Amino acid sequence: MAVLLVTATATQAQIKNAQTATVKVYGNCGMCETTIEKAGSKAKTSKTDWNEETGMAVITYDAKKTSLDAVLKNIALVGYDNANHLAPNEVYDKLHGCCKYDREKKTDAVPAAGNPHHQAAQGHGADAAAVLSASKLSEIYNQYFSLKDALVATDAAAASASAASLLAALNVVDMQKLQSKEHDSWMKVQQNLKEDAGKIKSSQDISQQRTFFSSLSTNMYDLIKVASPGQSVYLQFCPMASQGKGASWLSKEKTVKNPYYGSQMLSCGKTVETIQ
Repeated sequence: MAVLLVTATATQAQIKNAQTATVKVYGNCGMCETTIEKAGSKAKTSKTDWNEETGMAVITYDAKKTSLDAVLKNIALVGYDNANHLAPNEVYDKLHGCCKYDREKKTDAVPAAGNPHHQAAQGHGADAAAVLSASKLSEIYNQYFSLKDALVATDAAAASASAASLLAALNVVDMQKLQSKEHDSWMKVQQNLKEDAGKIKSSQDISQQRTFFSSLSTNMYDLIKVASPGQSVYLQFCPMASQGKGASWLSKEKTVKNPYYGSQMLSCGKTVETIQ
């Protein structure tokens, strides 16, 4: 642990204006790890560490030189679906057999390099797979989903890191740029969101993190409900969570992956609402 701490500290020292996020990146093996980390790392700009067991990538980047979305796009372009972008089908098809992970969605991929639509899409800032790009609050939602994935993986350290990134995103929201409905909802829930994110960040107890996540999800639902998310977002509910009282969460995936129990009861729950 001491060695990991020193390594992380050294990485952040090399990258100025450092922000860190923990994000789901699909892959299978050590070969995947090498490719993902190479694509997501650039000297003094970004550093990616991918965990083969959890499928979670810890990405540290210079916020003045690049963005989390840009790093994840580079990872998608070498064949790996992630929280923000889907790999081009033709690139995925060329992966080594042991690297071909199960894909949950195979459409709306990032155009491959050399694709005539790729440069035009970059020039207009367009990306069909970008998460919730219609909203000025997109980074908040991205970090919320990263936190949810960390809880599904029962990874308290990753959940704490994702909550830290979520809190950072919450703290830089420019209310003047929000649409009217978003602004009204933001004013009602912002303090509660910051408090819950802060509590998850400060805790290394997965049970406590999941308790705070329930409250966080309730307020996040109120916010995303008025945000025109730009893709389907699913409100899911587990009747067993919160000591039998039940608890909800938001997901980009229709398949239920329970953040309150993880592998113990991964599929416990159901989709109760689809937000378009």
